[in-house]
Amino acid sequence: MTGPFRTPYPGYDILDKWASPSFDDATRNVLRLRRVPPPRRFLSEERYSTLQALCATVIPQRRARPVEIAPWIDAALHENRGTGTRFAVMPPDREAWPLGLDAIDAEAQATHDGKGFSDLPSTDRGRLLKAIDADKLRARQAWHDMPAGKFFRAIALKQIVQFYYSQPAAMSEIGYGGPAAPRGYVRLTASGIDPWEAPFGNWKEERK
Repeated sequence: MTGPFRTPYPGYDILDKWASPSFDDATRNVLRLRRVPPPRRFLSEERYSTLQALCATVIPQRRARPVEIAPWIDAALHENRGTGTRFAVMPPDREAWPLGLDAIDAEAQATHDGKGFSDLPSTDRGRLLKAIDADKLRARQAWHDMPAGKFFRAIALKQIVQFYYSQPAAMSEIGYGGPAAPRGYVRLTASGIDPWEAPFGNWKEERK
């Protein structure tokens, strides 16, 4: 896709509800904290660079100020925050992420004459991730006993998308009404929206 980013909800910003009954002090505090990306504290500089390239490949952004994703993943790892669950075949996130990022970089180097993942153009990064997802590995030993496809789908993809849509700017682009506390939602039918939600979006297929 080419051209500037166009949201189907032009002019809609969930932060416009800041002083409305939609948000209470607890919600405002959460959103306030999300507007300031934390510093890198867990991953090495090289792994962090790979993570940034991975986030940019999974969710390409054409906005003037891209939503930062990598800082929040690094912060969760630093604080050892998670869901409290994991697949039996997977190590904890604090082990899985460093191993997975190193392995993705190793796959890039094995496939592209020693170039790291963050050095590849986006098209090559995308092809490489599809190969990893399909278990077509060139550096299988770099993954050790961790399933590559499981890491990519169950950890990397899932968390990248989750942290992206936890940001107000990303919520606004899909017309999300924001956290349901304290006001909540009343009109829950498929065609019903509450007055404090975004109006129906103008979805048009973009030319590629």
